[in-house]
Amino acid sequence: MTDQLPAHLELTPSPGAVVGPGEFVIAATHLNHGHIYGMTERLLDAGATLRWVYDPDPAKVEAFRERFPDVRVARSEAEVLDDDEVRLVAGAAITSERCDIGVRVMEAGKDYFTDKAPLTTLDQLAVAREAVARTGRKYAVYYSERINVEAAVLTGQLIEQGAIGRVLQFVGLGPHRLGDPTARPDWFFVKEQYGGILCDIGSHNFEQMLHYTGATDAEVVSSSIANYHHPEHPELDDFGDAHAVMDNGASGYCRVDWFTPDGLSTWGDGRTFILGTDGYIEMRKYVDVAAEAKPGHVFLVDGRGEHHIRAEGTVGHPYFGRLITDCLERTETAMAQEHAFKAAELSVRAQNQARVLQSQAGQA
Repeated sequence: MTDQLPAHLELTPSPGAVVGPGEFVIAATHLNHGHIYGMTERLLDAGATLRWVYDPDPAKVEAFRERFPDVRVARSEAEVLDDDEVRLVAGAAITSERCDIGVRVMEAGKDYFTDKAPLTTLDQLAVAREAVARTGRKYAVYYSERINVEAAVLTGQLIEQGAIGRVLQFVGLGPHRLGDPTARPDWFFVKEQYGGILCDIGSHNFEQMLHYTGATDAEVVSSSIANYHHPEHPELDDFGDAHAVMDNGASGYCRVDWFTPDGLSTWGDGRTFILGTDGYIEMRKYVDVAAEAKPGHVFLVDGRGEHHIRAEGTVGHPYFGRLITDCLERTETAMAQEHAFKAAELSVRAQNQARVLQSQAGQA
């Protein structure tokens, strides 16, 4: 086994800032999910200038200002949308409200960058697609488990170079820690608002299925959801899985859940397995259990041997600079719009058609 990248492969580091101060002005609104911090920080790393923050809850605004003290506080969403210099609005609203906010942003002539899942229903998807076509603006999505994880970026570069040949199957495991339920907002437990587990955290894996297999569409063959252990929150899915077949013949499977034990050193042991004709890759994104608490482990097995590649500090997060460039030049180098929507569509379809499994106590 080697801890080095095979000599015939190479990595491309992120270029860092792609614009100077004031050249790409952004705002952050609707701060319901903590992902807004990562979204904002990565855009700033890529050169964006943060001007505004808005949320109807002053406590959320003050918490945001502690991280970004130079930001201006808007009195309303309209004040943000009326600023002609703002090019992109980032938001992490309650999931069911993200589509309506995005339409308002795009109708104001700005690009929209929302947390995943970007919507919760097929009707919302139709509305979002129509608004993009009508306004010509972007409805970008923060699928963080790929675009904000160096191991995932590195893996994509290896696959693009043919490191494992043609990709045949993607398997994604996305366990999460629920923590203290009383610390979660009320909407987290209301299915109409959070969309269900496959719509919500499952969307990460549907996006990765499409990306790593190189597919543009897929059929959800089967899916299931359950509330195994939280009867006090009957609308919470604490388990979900799905099997899909890509339009290029590859297959995909994902499992997501809220059962990370307290003994794990991080919030979830996210793992990905990608099988190719000439090898396979395993990602241990956040921890190498009982071996190394640091994140970013990529294991590549190919015709030349076994390789353990540590991703942290290698390739960075190029999506964010590409998104800024795409907004300025009206290109699609970060993520194609249809790709972002297709991942959302598959997530919603998997949720809608899921078989409801029964707990031992007979609870659905």
